[in-house]
Amino acid sequence: MSAWRPGMDSKAPSAGPAAPPLSARRLAVWRALVDTMEELTRRLTANLQQVGLSAGDYLVMFALSEAAGHRLRSSEVADAIGWQRSRLSHHLGRMERRGLVRRDECLTDNRGAIVTLTHDGLRSFRLASTPHLRAVKRYFADALTGQQLEELESILSTVRIHLADLGEETGSERRRS
Repeated sequence: MSAWRPGMDSKAPSAGPAAPPLSARRLAVWRALVDTMEELTRRLTANLQQVGLSAGDYLVMFALSEAAGHRLRSSEVADAIGWQRSRLSHHLGRMERRGLVRRDECLTDNRGAIVTLTHDGLRSFRLASTPHLRAVKRYFADALTGQQLEELESILSTVRIHLADLGEETGSERRRS
């Protein structure tokens, strides 16, 4: 079943009784953003797969590559890449079996683990980074003028600030208030 879009004969999905109306233009811009991000993600993921990594592998390795000693607590990795801890744990298990990361017990927290990027993992990350960054340039940066890039940076900053001001709301929290 496809998602509802403006102009469809069926009723629009209900967002709840207090949901303010979203103009057709704003909805179209939102849809364009979602579609564009999906296409960029698809292309960048395919590019990473050519060097044997998934997008998730790259996210984890990017976070670890920036950390001192290429090590972070698993909860810090989850926060850095925006994943739930259970999803990260399963993914780290797959990466560990491939020799990309190592998990060690955290001496200060029995439930946590220290995740370390292995030498093979760092080598894989470095080999993937050049073609990945080339693809980011080709599919994203080359499409924008300097002014458009500045405008997009400002827009994204505004949205991030707005989200921070709203806090960590979830759908169920909004309905209860």
